[in-house]
Amino acid sequence: MSVRDVFRSLVPIVILDWNRRRKKTQVRNALAHKKNTGAVWTKERLIDSLRSAGVQYGVDLLVHSAMSRIGYVEGGPKTVVDALREVIGPEANLLMPSSPVTTLQAKHPQEVFSVLETPSKMGAITEYFRSNIATERSAHPLEPVAVDGPDAEWYTRGHHTDGTPYGPQSPWMKHLERGGQLLYLGTTLINSGTSLHAVEDAIGWKSFAFPIYLEASKSFPVQLKDGRNVTVVTKCHNPDVSNLRKCDGLIPLLETKGALSRVTIGEAPALLADAQAFKSVLLAAYRENGTTMYTPQGS
Repeated sequence: MSVRDVFRSLVPIVILDWNRRRKKTQVRNALAHKKNTGAVWTKERLIDSLRSAGVQYGVDLLVHSAMSRIGYVEGGPKTVVDALREVIGPEANLLMPSSPVTTLQAKHPQEVFSVLETPSKMGAITEYFRSNIATERSAHPLEPVAVDGPDAEWYTRGHHTDGTPYGPQSPWMKHLERGGQLLYLGTTLINSGTSLHAVEDAIGWKSFAFPIYLEASKSFPVQLKDGRNVTVVTKCHNPDVSNLRKCDGLIPLLETKGALSRVTIGEAPALLADAQAFKSVLLAAYRENGTTMYTPQGS
C-alpha cells in the first residue's frame, strides 16, 4: 500500500474534502493568471487540437477529464463539451463518467442516488455534461455513465441490474465491445481506470487472479429517471486489492500493441485509445502472461 493510500484511508473525509477545495483554489488562481496573460483556449483551438490528436468523426467517444489540465478555456466546461461534440459529429455517442463516489466504494454512504439529480463528482466537465447535455444516465449508484447521442438509451439501459459496476449491461462494457475511442484528457489510467475494471469483468471476476470485489454485496436506494424507487444490489471493490493498482504500468504495453497513443490536447497531456484494441490487448496479456493492472509486468 502506498503512502498516499494509507493517508486516504486514515484521514477523515471532511479533511480530504478541505484539501480538495484548497487545491481547487490554487488551480483557479493559476488559470486566472493564464487568462490575464492571454493564454486562452477557444472552442476553435480545442477543435483543432482534438482533431490533431486523432479524435475521430463519427466514432463513439468515452471521455475522462481534468478541466484544470487543459489550460484557461474561454467559456469553461461548455466550450470543452461543445468542441468534443463538434469533432465527433451528431451521429456518434459521447459518454462521460458521472459517479457520485469520492471515497472507496465500500465506504460510499447508502443514500439515495437520483439518476436525474445526484451530481457527478468526476470533475467540472462531467457535471456540466450530465446536467446540461446528456440525454441519458445509467442508474448504477457507484459508476453511472452519462451519454448523449442516438444510442444513449441503449448504452445506459440495464446498468443497475448488473451485479457489479462494470458488467455486461454497463456502458463501460458496451463501449469496449461495440468499439470507439477512449480519451483520457488530462488524466491517466491510474485515476480513471474504469475501463480496466470492465476488462476484469470480461475476464470473469469470480475466477480472476485477484479478489477484486468484496465477498458481500451492498444495497443502495436508487431513484430512476421515471421517478420509481428501486434497490440496487452491487459488488464493491476490495480496497486491499485496489491499493495494489499500478494502472499506468500498462501504458507501454498498450502503446507497443498500437492500442493507445500519448497525445496533447490544449495544454493537457492525454491518452487516446481504441476501445476494442484496448480490451483485446489486455485480455490476451492476461491469458498469456498474467498481466493485470496489479501486475503490469506479468505474474
